[in-house]
Order: sequence, then structure tokens, then C-alpha cells
Amino acid sequence: MQGLLSGGALASDGLWQPAKSGFLFPVQALSRVFRGKYLDALAALRQRAELQVPEALTDTTAWTLLLRQLRQMPWVVYLKPPLSGPEQVLEYLARYTHRVALSNDRLLSVNADEVRLRFRDRTHGNARRVMRLPAQEFLRRFLLHVLPAGFKRIRHYGLTANRSKATQLAACRAALHVPSTAPAQAESAETFLIRLAGRDVRRCRCCPNGRLIIVQQLPRPMRLPDLRATGPPASS
Repeated sequence: MQGLLSGGALASDGLWQPAKSGFLFPVQALSRVFRGKYLDALAALRQRAELQVPEALTDTTAWTLLLRQLRQMPWVVYLKPPLSGPEQVLEYLARYTHRVALSNDRLLSVNADEVRLRFRDRTHGNARRVMRLPAQEFLRRFLLHVLPAGFKRIRHYGLTANRSKATQLAACRAALHVPSTAPAQAESAETFLIRLAGRDVRRCRCCPNGRLIIVQQLPRPMRLPDLRATGPPASS
């Protein structure tokens, strides 16, 4: 799990209260919280018989003693600022939150039976290689990146919560004397495809002058069952 935090907050009087320079949250307090969450998760796995432990720790008394010793030990959580500033962190997160599992430039060919794509073989010097996958296997691997129902890829809290985002961000801009941004213009599907594919999909491929004009969309015809394959009715 990764997240971005605001570098300050709105005070009750509407003024902007910036965070202290170089401060995110107390590292020692984070260490204790991490230790508690980690040990509680271990205990829950053992209770569900999903944790493999040495035979010496199968006894309840020995396990309780081990947890007691681990809770008394100081845990270290390592934190450091981003090497190249917050812009690089934002760009890094955007590659995971606003892109699919595979970019189009890595696809070499696609047909009903096989998909060819480029990949970097990190076990051999990060060399570029070509992978051939059966179509069903490619779809299986691709769908592993689709979130299950009920999961959200991005969640917003605080100043960027969906319920109060418009008023909260407007108050932040007023407190920081930052001009408001222009509203985002909705991009049509045709403009999006031109920007993505580099060509007008409605222009005729044979003669570059003709254009597709949608006059009417016909409903899909209902497919009737083949009654010839059912045979005569069974006698009762």
C-alpha cells in the first residue's frame, strides 16, 4: 500500500498550517504500531492454522513466550525522503494507478491463438526479449491485475475526499493564494483514439477522404435455436 499526504492542513480559522520541515510522523511511534500489527497478524495466522512454525513453537506456552519477547524488543522502521523530490514519487505512483498491466508498445502481434510481446529479462542483464503466449494464458495473466469486486485502486481522504473535495481544495487555494485551475474538458472517444492510435479511426482506410457517418444503429438479431438438431420429442 502506498499513499500521498498533504504537506499541511487547514486550520479552524481557514488559514493554511504547513507541516514542519522534514517531518512526516514520529518514527518511534510508527515502529511500535508496526510491531503490534505484525505480531497480531502472525497470531491470527497461527490461530487459523495457516502459519508453519518449528515443532518447538507448536506448544501454546512456547508461542506465548516468543510473542512476549518480540513485543519487548525495539523494532526499527526505516524512513527516508525521496531521492529526487516529490515529483518523482508522484510520477512513480501514477504509473501504477493510471495504467493497465501492459502498455501498447510492448505488444508485437495478436491473433486468435497467440500473443507476442516484449519484456525485460532481469535474470540476464535486463535484456529485451520476446515472449510468445497462448491467447488464453495471456488473458489469464492479464486478468490477474484486475481488482476483485469491492476493491478500490485509489482512495481519497481528508482534503481530497470526494464528498468535500471541491470546497476543501478551494479553501486551500484561497489560503495559499493560488489561482484556481481550469475545469477539465471531457475528451470525446474520437479524440482519444486519435491521440492514442495516431490516426482517425473514422476515416476510410482505402480512400483517405471518406469518413464513417453513423446513420442508425440496428439491434443485434436474436439467434434462434437450431431445431433440426433436437430430434423428435421423446415419448412418455
